[in-house]
Amino acid sequence: MRTTLGTLDTHVFQAERGPPSLAVVLCHGYGAPGDDLVDLGAALVQQRPELSAVRFFFPAAPLELDLGFGDSRAWWPIDMAKLVAAQAGGPDALRAFRNEEPVGLPDARKALLRLVDAVLRSTQPDLSPAQLVLGGFSQGAMLACDVALRLEDAPAGLALLSGTLLTEPVWKEKALRRAGLPVFQSHGRLDPILPFEGAEALRNLLREAGLAVTFVPFDDGHTIPRPAFTGLADFLVARLPKK
Repeated sequence: MRTTLGTLDTHVFQAERGPPSLAVVLCHGYGAPGDDLVDLGAALVQQRPELSAVRFFFPAAPLELDLGFGDSRAWWPIDMAKLVAAQAGGPDALRAFRNEEPVGLPDARKALLRLVDAVLRSTQPDLSPAQLVLGGFSQGAMLACDVALRLEDAPAGLALLSGTLLTEPVWKEKALRRAGLPVFQSHGRLDPILPFEGAEALRNLLREAGLAVTFVPFDDGHTIPRPAFTGLADFLVARLPKK
């Protein structure tokens, strides 16, 4: 099913009819089509049938990119030249880059917060934040992390697939309010787009703040390979309400 939640065009998938036991919001990455992660819903249910009553939400990012091929979208613009320069400049340059809030992130944050509110009110009775998992891939993972740290009430979990650390001073402060939050994080050691070191920095920041991070590294690039996929499926099953 395709609908609008908040201001975002969103694909919704639930394998089993009836009220959802859990809501999972997964945000796609920079340059991907709006439906890039939609097939994950059915694949996760096939991997773990216990997820058949989970309602998956796959929002399309609001910005349209002109990359010369198909539907390409973004949550906020990326200054590629600045990113490459930071990656080539060593630890100090990367640290300075991570301290800045990307232009456009506040607007993306507002859009995802509106979607989260709509998701929680999309059923009767309303879902609680304790029945919500936020996550995403790459830029979508960064946005999910930013929003999860800012929600008034903690979600059930946070899933970060090939993301990285942003606005380090802000996230470090806000993460302290999320001590105990379960987090699934995966990242490729050979990632040429978002270096593995950035994922390690994010993992360390979250763990030092008391979040319960399950970290799954893999020997591949900027992708979601089998270890990340199965780890995510197991993580979501563990977030299901106890009967």
